[in-house]
Amino acid sequence: MTTPTTDLSPAPAGRRSWLRDHSELGVCVLLLVLGVLVLTDALTMDVDLTQRGPVGPRTVPVVVGAGLLVVAALLAVDVLRGGRGQAEAGEDVDLSEPADWRTVLLLTGVFLGSAVLIEPLGFPVAGALLFWGAAFALGSRRFDRDPLIAAVVSLVAYTVFNNLLGVPLPGGPLMGVL
Repeated sequence: MTTPTTDLSPAPAGRRSWLRDHSELGVCVLLLVLGVLVLTDALTMDVDLTQRGPVGPRTVPVVVGAGLLVVAALLAVDVLRGGRGQAEAGEDVDLSEPADWRTVLLLTGVFLGSAVLIEPLGFPVAGALLFWGAAFALGSRRFDRDPLIAAVVSLVAYTVFNNLLGVPLPGGPLMGVL
């Protein structure tokens, strides 16, 4: 007499279907991992008790990390109860069209180029090239206006970060002028 075996695991096609129906759980896992990383980093931070005020440097990261964990748990509960994200009605992306790899590659090249040029040319020049290149990659062909706007945006960003916020940025050849 043989005893019947009961296989409680779903079939591979059934498992794929369940995962497809609950794909938002991937976002929950991502939020959980980020929350754990933020909390771990915040709680292992070396803080001198004599240099901190009433609210120490750990406060904001602990709040953000705990918030990420709470959101991950609430989202997981909602997804497992059958909740689904709603598609945006105003989105004008045609999913049947292929990706615009030319734009992606142009933006990648502009970004990498500015990362390479920031040290020898400084942030104002490299930032202007980044902003102008991004505008060109995204379709703007106003060669009379775009370089001027890019230069102004780059100089304003440099001034705000370097002079007002105290975040030192490389000035390059313009260091003495700015």
